[in-house]
This record gives sequence, C-alpha cells and structure tokens, in this order.
Amino acid sequence: MSKLRTPVVIVNFKAYAEVEGPQAVRLADICQEVSDASGITVGVCPPTTELSAVAKAVTVPVLAQHVDARSPGAATGWVTPQLAAGAGAAGTLLNHSEHRMVLADLAQAIQMCKGAGLATVVCTDTEATSAAAAALDPDMVAVEPPELIGGNISVTEAKPEIVSDAVKAVRRVDEGIEVLCGAGVKTGKDVRKAVELGASGVLVASGVVKAKDPKAAVEDLIKYL
Repeated sequence: MSKLRTPVVIVNFKAYAEVEGPQAVRLADICQEVSDASGITVGVCPPTTELSAVAKAVTVPVLAQHVDARSPGAATGWVTPQLAAGAGAAGTLLNHSEHRMVLADLAQAIQMCKGAGLATVVCTDTEATSAAAAALDPDMVAVEPPELIGGNISVTEAKPEIVSDAVKAVRRVDEGIEVLCGAGVKTGKDVRKAVELGASGVLVASGVVKAKDPKAAVEDLIKYL
C-alpha cells in the first residue's frame, strides 16, 4: 500500500450503483493501471463495505470515505480509525459535505487517525473553514463548494478564487499542509487550472465513477500533471 504523495488525483467512489460489490475493485484496478503507467498518484475512496477488498487488490493509496472519533470497543455501527487501518486503508476523508462533522469530533478524529497511521484529508467549503481545518493539523485540506459538487462546471472555472484563497489561508497556518480542490472537476484542463491556482491535486467523483469510459476519464485528469 503506497502513501499519499502529490500531485494526486483522489477518486471518491461515494455510494454510486456503479461501485457496488466487486465493481469497486474493478474501478480501483483501472485507477491502479493509470497510476502505474503514468507515475502519478491516483488514490481511491471505495465504500466502507468494499474497503478491505479494494485494499487487498491494489497498491495505490486507498482511503476510507469517513471514520468516526471513536475508540475500539463498544462502538456498534461506527467506523473507528483502527478498523479502517486494519482493513488496509492508508488514509481517510473527513468532513465531506455529505458527511459533516462537528468541530470537536473532527479534531479528535484527526488525532486518532495519526495514532492509527492514517493520513487525513479534511474537506472544507470556504477560505475560512479551510484555515480552521488547517489549524487541526490534517495532512491535506480539500476545498469543495457544495453547490458545485456533482455539477458540470468546475470550481476552477466557476469560483477560482475559492481555490486560491483557500491555498493562501492554509499556507498561513501551516505551509506543510497540502491543498486539494474538488467540485465539478472532470477534465485534465480543470486539474491544470487547479494546480495553477496553487492546489496540489484534486478530489473527484462522478467524473470518473459515472463516466462511460472510466480509464479514459482518469487518463485525461492526470495528463497535465
């Protein structure tokens, strides 16, 4: 299992029908193939139900979609950092717009992930929340305006200032924290623009998962990196 390194494209599988059951491994295999051929890191975030199967099948970084600030033990229905690490995850998303966390839980989860050896990618939506997230000492911050997620217009075109302002805000807190961006990102030109705005990579979902040709979609995303 390789670790996250930039530049990076992280593919969030979400809970789309296209990645149910063994289809998650098939998509992860595609990401692995493109990563191997290009040398660019392509991380994958499969559904929790397929986390272990995907982690066993590929060597690209595998991230959980979420973990909870819970310790091992009496935590029925929760996903502890240790469970994700035990399943083979190299890291996790936290605070995605579809799974928000309160600040205290987010701070605790980041520290617990450090103890479990998991890299953390904290999702934010504005310059202010990006700075606040950076203060909690994650490995990466991924800024995504929720109103653009799943749409056809990239944040790099619709609201490029959100990306550049978030990068500046995070750098003021800690220059060692990498910044990614997402929301509507679907093409290599979107990724190139993100890098020009200061990002170290992107977080994508439907542009790959729901593409007619996922391999071609990933190849396009990484071609300017």
